[in-house]
Amino acid sequence: MKLLIRNLDTSTTEEELREIFESYGKVQSCNLVLDKETGKSKGFGFVEMPKMGDAKAAMKSLNNEHVAGKKIRVKKAVPKPDAENQ
Repeated sequence: MKLLIRNLDTSTTEEELREIFESYGKVQSCNLVLDKETGKSKGFGFVEMPKMGDAKAAMKSLNNEHVAGKKIRVKKAVPKPDAENQ
């Protein structure tokens, strides 16, 4: 299951994010969304966990938790509609 994590502090690294979610189970991938010009975090990212139960536990436990002084929001990522097929 792919999770969307919002309201991250811009200093939070992918490694830190991965460590937070690994306490709930295996993390398949972890990606922060970066600004193309500055290379700095835009304050959100995605974590993919192969086991649905682990992902749901992480989502329930970490949503509205404080990470690096900010209250993060965690929810299931919804795939973007394919712009080319519209």
